[in-house]
Amino acid sequence: MADQQPVGVQTDRLRLVLWDEATVTAIRSGERLPGWHPEFPREDDRGAATFWRDGDPWGPRSIVSLKQQLVIGSIGFFGPPEPADDEVPEVEVGYGLVPPARGYGLASEALGALLRRADAAGVRVRASIAPDNTASLRVAAKAGFTAVRGSNEDGELVLVRPAR
Repeated sequence: MADQQPVGVQTDRLRLVLWDEATVTAIRSGERLPGWHPEFPREDDRGAATFWRDGDPWGPRSIVSLKQQLVIGSIGFFGPPEPADDEVPEVEVGYGLVPPARGYGLASEALGALLRRADAAGVRVRASIAPDNTASLRVAAKAGFTAVRGSNEDGELVLVRPAR
């Protein structure tokens, strides 16, 4: 169950497209693909490419605006769920948008869509967010991340959302 994650995810305004080898190769090399916003990929997107494994449905995804038909950011889990200290399957999520796409509820919409998939699989989700990233902290709070586990080695707050 925890190993099953639907590949296609779509919301009212977004499509979350699982990265393939061509996408990851372009992100890593600095090549630009058609359909990418001029500010994509961001540094965080390049970091997400390090978590990509071919065929892993828990990996990174492009956030595609259906209205613009442009990749405006990325979202995804940092690999498949693994049992936490309490044996509950858990996975970390990360997300981000190019600056012009921020402030319209798109990150919340994308995160909600992936969280519904994690909930269906019985997986708890955590997120590590810089304490000064108020926008991302608001997105996480709206999505139900309530428990704080302290901070990680980078000084980010580690937030947890129970499986539902």
